This record gives sequence, C-alpha cells and structure tokens, in this order.
Amino acid sequence: QVQLVESGGGLVQAGGSLRLSCVASGRTSSIYPTGWFRQAPGKEREFVAAIMWSGGSTYYTDVVKGRFTTSRNNANNTMSLQMNSLKPEDTAVYFCAAGRSNGGSYSQPSTYRYWGQGTQVTVSS
Repeated sequence: QVQLVESGGGLVQAGGSLRLSCVASGRTSSIYPTGWFRQAPGKEREFVAAIMWSGGSTYYTDVVKGRFTTSRNNANNTMSLQMNSLKPEDTAVYFCAAGRSNGGSYSQPSTYRYWGQGTQVTVSS
C-alpha cells in the first residue's frame, strides 16, 4: 500500500508562484506513473502533468505548458509541481497520484491507483 500526502497549497495573487509537494510512503519503489490533477468546483477532475517512468518524458495539459513543471526525487519519495505565472483559472484542489491501476492513458484519473487527499490552490485576480 502507498500513501500520498500533498502540501504547499495556498492563496496567491495572479502572476505569482506556488510549489506543491507530494510525499509518498509505503511500498514506493519505482512507482510510476506519477501525476497531478486538479478539480475546480462543479467541474470534473482534470489532468495537469505526469511523469511516466524514471528518466522518462513529462507531459502537461496545454493550458499549463510553459508555466508548470513537475519533477520527482526518488531519494526522498517526493514529487513536486512548480507553478509559475498563476492565473485565476488555475484555482482548484490539486491532487497527486501514482501507480497504475490499468492500461489507460496517463491523462485519465482512472489510470492511477493511489491518490493524495488534495490541497487547495486559490489564485486571486
């Protein structure tokens, strides 16, 4: 079993930055893919970013390309999402996810086996 705990959310003005972290505990050895999703009120959970395997490519949804960067540190079982040039439309609860539950796409929530509890990001205009 793997547990994921996010931190780093908060309130920031438009144009500002936040860094989200997700610490994994349990049987985390080589757990892939790892991803970030977000969910705004009244909307479905949507894909933000993913890392497919060790040393592999990163993927981003178009609206965050050039602004967000995902990374992971296997030495301390941490994955991160650096968010720059934040916009009000980035406001949502952000979730980290890891491990594969099926053969689906990295961009689909159902693909991931383990989820964090979510952290609120609010961007004011």
